[in-house]
Amino acid sequence: MMKYLNLGNYLGLPVLASKHGEDVDKLIVYVHWLMALLFVGWMAYFIYALIRFRQSKNPKADYAGVKNHASSYIEVAVAAVEGVLLIFFAVPLWAHAVDKFPSEKESTVIQVTARQFNWMARYAGPDGKFGRQDINLISADNPLGVDKTDSNAKDDVSVLDSHITVPVNVPVIATISSLDVIHCFAIKPMRVTQDAIPGMKIPVWFKPTRVGNYQINCAQLCGNSHFFMRGIFSVVEPDEYKKWLEAKAKAGGAPASYE
Repeated sequence: MMKYLNLGNYLGLPVLASKHGEDVDKLIVYVHWLMALLFVGWMAYFIYALIRFRQSKNPKADYAGVKNHASSYIEVAVAAVEGVLLIFFAVPLWAHAVDKFPSEKESTVIQVTARQFNWMARYAGPDGKFGRQDINLISADNPLGVDKTDSNAKDDVSVLDSHITVPVNVPVIATISSLDVIHCFAIKPMRVTQDAIPGMKIPVWFKPTRVGNYQINCAQLCGNSHFFMRGIFSVVEPDEYKKWLEAKAKAGGAPASYE
């Protein structure tokens, strides 16, 4: 729609690299247009009120004021419209975008775990099943607490160096968690932001549509090295992703870069 009426060109929005991100950008642009219309409308009414009710025109104050209930009816009508928009439009659209996840068989499923101050990820192996995790097994050599005696864990791939890789044009289902404090997994070009909360595994999904390397940020103040908590989110062609995953599996995952 004319690049969202061209306003998006002037808002300094990050490069767009996900499918749902287009709807996010449209919403941002529409909100700005709405705020602009409200600003013009209220300024016009303010100027009208200054002229209409100026002292020279109304030397004697009217202490009775408006005696009808038109304003009350308008308030009720506005509340009713907002209720309709919320119940019949906003909630169903939100549920469709957030709650209806794609099939895991047709997606790249990743477990993303934050810690001070880097990002770690786990990929299920060829069997498509994650091995068991146990908080009691967490150590310097096993920061994700993977039960290595579990047969499902033997082909899992762990990436501990804040570099996550996924194939392009394939939905990504990422389960976000944290080992220590509250972090926030944010990839601006993907229009993805999700808190990483200790003790919780929160799933999000998105579909990368543009090959490239994108920065992972922590959007929640998480300690004295918060500024250092960055990562790389690589979107590659499916063949390249397959080779990368196979290489990681043969190498037994990736060594930890931060201890």
